[in-house]
Amino acid sequence: MNTIIQNILVFAAVALALWFLLNKFGVLPKKKTAVTKACGKDDCGCH
Repeated sequence: MNTIIQNILVFAAVALALWFLLNKFGVLPKKKTAVTKACGKDDCGCH
């Protein structure tokens, strides 16, 4: 029983590490955000 739990924890740790590295180096696609035409957070109208 202990080996099953240990294998699950190892797999979860490896999967989390791979996800972090792939996300950090830009291999995974990022979520698309809405494009705003404002030049900042307060829409100063500089364009």
